Amino acid sequence: MTPVLERDALTAKPLAQGGSLPLVVEVEPSAGRSLIDAQPELRRLADRHLPVEGGLLFRGFRLDGAAAFREFAAAFGHPLLSYEFGSTPRSKVEAGVYTSTEYPQHQHIPLHNEQSYTRDWPMKIWFYCEQAAPEGGETPLADSRRVYRDMPGAIRKRFAEKELAYVRNFGNGLDLSWTDVFGTDDRAEVEAFCAPRGIACEWKDDGELRTRQRCQAVAAHPATGEMVWFNQAHLFHVSNLEPEVRATLLDVVDEEDLPRNVTYGDGSPIDDETLDVVRSVFDRHTVAFPWRGGDVVMLDNMLVAHGRAPFKGPRKVRVAMAEAHGSR
Repeated sequence: MTPVLERDALTAKPLAQGGSLPLVVEVEPSAGRSLIDAQPELRRLADRHLPVEGGLLFRGFRLDGAAAFREFAAAFGHPLLSYEFGSTPRSKVEAGVYTSTEYPQHQHIPLHNEQSYTRDWPMKIWFYCEQAAPEGGETPLADSRRVYRDMPGAIRKRFAEKELAYVRNFGNGLDLSWTDVFGTDDRAEVEAFCAPRGIACEWKDDGELRTRQRCQAVAAHPATGEMVWFNQAHLFHVSNLEPEVRATLLDVVDEEDLPRNVTYGDGSPIDDETLDVVRSVFDRHTVAFPWRGGDVVMLDNMLVAHGRAPFKGPRKVRVAMAEAHGSR
């Protein structure tokens, strides 16, 4: 017998015809329904749908700022995480709540799974659109399972077997300083953070830091067992830079001193053409929708990648992460 839904019961449905990412749970804004009050029901929907579709959009609910967003995300049952070993500039808004990546508005941020350039990452991530940009600024999404399956077999096999090594050179006015990334100016504290994570530290003659970490390129989801494409090679690789920027940067520093780069795990280079193919696979599976003020998106960070489209005008999107998981 089919159960009869209560009149005000919340349901999840496809946002766009022919797609299931994200599913949307929507109410009329005029109803003034609080996202905080609806959280228990939304949590049940998330438990049911995130392992399948990977992403939910909560739309039309009332949510009063970053502090309320923090309360909402924390109520899913896991302490909110700090942004450790971050690769992009962010600002802390509340405990466990950060600005989205503070790159210039004209720049496109390619799709990626949060912190997949490390061996530790959040399983859940939320985005809260406090203010939608008047033009652009979408947060595009892609199903990481589909990206994995659609990746040419030779590339998928090579990445899985060789893994990846991410190299970062901090500071020198070219990237984040190591003191900002690690939240300390004590070298011993940095080394204590890196050692158990398999991050090799090299203190250079100019006092700056180079790190190298070997990480996964693909991964199995711990709950569903499904394989996902899970790395940021196409972001860290020098080919992600505009040709003019790449040429200028390589006139200033040697390749080993680039702010960030990536090789295969054995140190052998990844050719530009391979990463062009990777980007094209992401492009085929990208979905996007315009933000509305008050929207909240919840993602399973392993199942769904996210990015950012260029935008004009003011935009405020907040981020929270939870449920730490690692491959160490």
